[in-house]
Amino acid sequence: MANPDEVKNGTRNGGPAGGAGVAPAAGSAMRDSKATGGEATTDEIEGIVEENARLREEIETLKLKVDENWNQFLRSRADMDNYRKRTERDIAMMVRMGKRDLLLRLLDIADNFQRALDASDAGPEALRSGLDILSRQLDAVLESEGVKPIPSVGEKFDPAVHEAVATWISPDVADDTITDEIRKGYTYDGDVLRVARVRVAQPAKVT
Repeated sequence: MANPDEVKNGTRNGGPAGGAGVAPAAGSAMRDSKATGGEATTDEIEGIVEENARLREEIETLKLKVDENWNQFLRSRADMDNYRKRTERDIAMMVRMGKRDLLLRLLDIADNFQRALDASDAGPEALRSGLDILSRQLDAVLESEGVKPIPSVGEKFDPAVHEAVATWISPDVADDTITDEIRKGYTYDGDVLRVARVRVAQPAKVT
């Protein structure tokens, strides 16, 4: 049994006894555990808190930027839609004004046509003169709109702008040549609007 005096003085087994001999080693182990056992230090905790705060601030900044970009997109889309509608209105107005100008000129021709009919009682010469005026006036209106007649009679037959409704053999031509125009053809801004219907003289075949 242990001597009370030895226990009290901490001299049993040649060294310090009880808690006085064990406490320094336990305290050192606890400090080593805190340093290496995964528990964060005060500085590490403060660093984590600061990093979280910085990340939250970046997230809020990004949210604001996203909202700003989205609103800008909506404004741009609205501006584009308004531009499209305005352009459509402008085009429709220009087409309407163009039609109006053309109709006014056609009404002038209609007036002259009526005058020619009224003048028919004065004789065929007066009627002829009135019709000539109408023809020239109509040609001028068509030409102002980009519509021009396709040359035919005396020209070489061109299937791109001519349609042969009849052919005949002639010793006087070296190529297929148009001799009569059945229906006048027209181009519009250089493109074929309507082909001309013609009669064509073909050269005699040499045997």
